[in-house]
Amino acid sequence: MAKERYKTCVDVHLILRRGDEILLGERRNTGWRDGDWHLPSGHLDPGEAASAALIRETAEEIGVAVDAAAVRFAHLMHHFTDDARTAMFFEVTQWTGEVVNREPDKCAGWDWFPLDALPEQMIPYAAEALTLYAKGTVYSERGWS
Repeated sequence: MAKERYKTCVDVHLILRRGDEILLGERRNTGWRDGDWHLPSGHLDPGEAASAALIRETAEEIGVAVDAAAVRFAHLMHHFTDDARTAMFFEVTQWTGEVVNREPDKCAGWDWFPLDALPEQMIPYAAEALTLYAKGTVYSERGWS
């Protein structure tokens, strides 16, 4: 009998850069860490490439268009937060359109923060990943015993 392969949830996170600032949204009505700040993010759909998921989620959540050529891999975190997850972080410095809150039922609003002065009330694994990203670290693990 074949052993079942390990599975993990894969999500993508947008580090939208405006100079030294990044865009964060305040979560609400999600049932998980509402009130915390987080990057635009989402999960891969079946058969979807990570960069395609990032571009789709960006349009869905903040209404800007990102060209695939503008997407740069920034950090990968394999973490255990309620379950096993693989979080892929991508940096984007060029986009088209203005940031708007396209999911007001899930997000209280978007704001720009200096990368070196993130809000205290932030999703912990994302805060850690951003700190490592700022140092140039491309891989991390978190929450495993």
